Amino acid sequence: MTKIHLYFVPGLAASKEIFKNIVLPIDQYEVHIIEWLIPEKKESLTSYAQRMAAFVTEENAVLVGVSFGGVVVQEMSKFLELQKLIIISSVKSKQELPKRFTVAKVTMAYKLLPTSIVSSVGDLTKFAIGPRSKKRLRLYNEYLSIKDKDYLDWAIEKMVNWNRNEVDTEVYHIHGDFDAVFPIKNIKNANILEGGTHIMILNKGSKVSKMLQNIIENH
Repeated sequence: MTKIHLYFVPGLAASKEIFKNIVLPIDQYEVHIIEWLIPEKKESLTSYAQRMAAFVTEENAVLVGVSFGGVVVQEMSKFLELQKLIIISSVKSKQELPKRFTVAKVTMAYKLLPTSIVSSVGDLTKFAIGPRSKKRLRLYNEYLSIKDKDYLDWAIEKMVNWNRNEVDTEVYHIHGDFDAVFPIKNIKNANILEGGTHIMILNKGSKVSKMLQNIIENH
């Protein structure tokens, strides 16, 4: 039996360990995790996505991105022939971004975020998953492994300034109705996980796994 090759891209600054609770049948799936590259100086998102796409070496693969990784995989897909493109806890266009991102873009407030010191404390985690729960902050902070200032500055700028207008109709979207970073009120045409937060990849891994498998096998 030919296995389905599944490539994952994690959330902003997160390590591959964020996928530890995603469990799929090992006789059907071969899982690959693409870890973050350090961007070149002033590198465009398109150029970065092309470099990341080079890690997808299997034909007819499924590509999955979480949060900012969901934005990156949509850009990567321009350089790939995929079986499926799936995003989790992410957005499909700038229209789905929350107002605070728009304000940050207009005021360029994101440039004031002191990533050189933020990377070791909770502020970056709050940016990555929202401000609401101390328990969730602690949980997600365990998986924030990318502390490189150039990467963090670059990633935050690219997330805030993502300018896609047209939604790619080929994208499958899994989203939680309690996501504090990308509120459900802005999200259209998604597979909704009830009670899912922005870190449901960690704390609702079995349910996310089932939703992934359903999309891959039945759509």
